Amino acid sequence: MTTLTEADALDGLRDALGLLKDREQVAERLLASSAKHSFDPDKELDWEAPFEEGKWFWPPELVSLYDTPMWKRMSEDQRIALSQHEAAALASLGIWFELILMQLLVRHIYDKSATSAHVRYALTEIEDECRHSKMFARLISRGETPWYPVSPLHRHLGRLFKTISTTPGSFTATLLGEEVLDWMQRLTFPDERIQPLIRGVTRIHVVEEARHVRYAREELRRQMVTAPKWSREFTRITSGEFARVFSVAFVNPEVYTNVGLDKREAQAQVKASGHRREVMQTGSKRLTDFLDDIGVLRGVGRRLWESSGLLAQHPHPRNPSA
Repeated sequence: MTTLTEADALDGLRDALGLLKDREQVAERLLASSAKHSFDPDKELDWEAPFEEGKWFWPPELVSLYDTPMWKRMSEDQRIALSQHEAAALASLGIWFELILMQLLVRHIYDKSATSAHVRYALTEIEDECRHSKMFARLISRGETPWYPVSPLHRHLGRLFKTISTTPGSFTATLLGEEVLDWMQRLTFPDERIQPLIRGVTRIHVVEEARHVRYAREELRRQMVTAPKWSREFTRITSGEFARVFSVAFVNPEVYTNVGLDKREAQAQVKASGHRREVMQTGSKRLTDFLDDIGVLRGVGRRLWESSGLLAQHPHPRNPSA
């Protein structure tokens, strides 16, 4: 892969969004922010406080069955129970995803200067992700829900992706996992209908993930300018396939069984739900607009993103050139 030096960036290398930023300066700013705004969930959150009766574990509008015929037949207690199980399933998904991300970050910095700010920030982000995974695991244990692992197929696909992903593909997948959940969590932590512990967990995650998103976006822009053509094409296809996996894995179907619902009927109603489709596309829009601007959403990869349901179908892409 072609390496972009800082001199190249400062000398005017740019993409559709403008001049590429100095990698070291970005990392130094993120390190300074990490020093000021990092949290220890074990100390910051009250893990012993009982859950409050009648409060949700996830905003009802973001629960997968919201506004479906099945939802309208459910009691309020059953709806709240489903929100708790879906929150646990999302926490489980988050752990799976962050384990992949940590391995990709280690691979990214393997042959880079260990004294650079870019590498030091990657190691700082790995520290963050370790705390997040432990926080999510403790949240699952605190509730009356099981751990919801991804399916064996998705687990093996994740292992394959980690092996074959290009560097830009890794950062595209990172953003997919971070930005959709981030959008949902930004709606969750200020919502007074939600359990205080859930609000605390999502607040910590939102604050720290903002840095991770910045790091990944800046590096992906750099990679999509400097990577060889084959790598960019491979990234488009693998990211589209990862979007398809992510959209299917987003809610574990066992949550429906565990609150007394017919799993197949629930899945069918979620698939047919216009509200759910709008939620997922709205949650993805900031990301898909960015990916479109920097050249990721092209050709077969774009069609895969559309088939995932995360990207609305349009007759003409915003930037059709490769």
